Amino acid sequence: SLRGCASEMNRNQYDSDITTWSPQGRIFQIEYAMNAVTQGSAAIGIRSKTHVVLASLKRSASELASHQKKIFCIDDHMGIAIAGLAADARVISKYMRTECLQHKYIYDTPMQASRLVNQVADKAQIKTQRMGRRPYGVGLLVASHDRTGAHLYEVNPSGNFSEYHAMAIGARAQSAKTYLEKKFEEFESAPLNELVKHALFALRETTGQRSEGLLASNTTVAVVGVDQKFIIHEDETVQPFLDTLDMED
Repeated sequence: SLRGCASEMNRNQYDSDITTWSPQGRIFQIEYAMNAVTQGSAAIGIRSKTHVVLASLKRSASELASHQKKIFCIDDHMGIAIAGLAADARVISKYMRTECLQHKYIYDTPMQASRLVNQVADKAQIKTQRMGRRPYGVGLLVASHDRTGAHLYEVNPSGNFSEYHAMAIGARAQSAKTYLEKKFEEFESAPLNELVKHALFALRETTGQRSEGLLASNTTVAVVGVDQKFIIHEDETVQPFLDTLDMED
């Protein structure tokens, strides 16, 4: 329609670079970066008093390619799950690892997630206000356990971050959020095995299928918590978790 064409032309006037505001107070380049997150495969995070669980779906570019990793270890007490551009995630994860190493070297204590997440968000925000830059096209779920307890954060391309009891990002994340919103009151006191089940049930919601949608080849689970260093389960080590879902069904 003519109205649609006029709207598209109006948008094109204001989306050429990151420093241009539209008359409606929007920065389209940031919105496009946020859309990149929704194109990525789903990632789920759930927190209890003692543990944090991450779960994600891995995709492969073709039948001949290996699956793209979606969960990365940052330090013994911290890791991230990503949705969006894996190349951007690789740069951010390298920065986070370096910051953790420097903090450990200088202070001889693990870096608190709240501090590191704040730094990553500042780094992302700078990309939204300088000419010639583009926002990161990736969203992060940051899981950690430190002396202040278990923590789960989400960081998005706009530079915003929030702490959550549970969160889902990526493709069809709303289906997982609906499940998490129904169950979140159970998470705080849930034992670790129940927390993992909830994460996988939520992840399964994003596939639009039953258990056939989650396979050892495309599912990753990571755990961190009290007396538990950040550990990633994939391929054959994730199969026992998937077997528990089949028994529940």
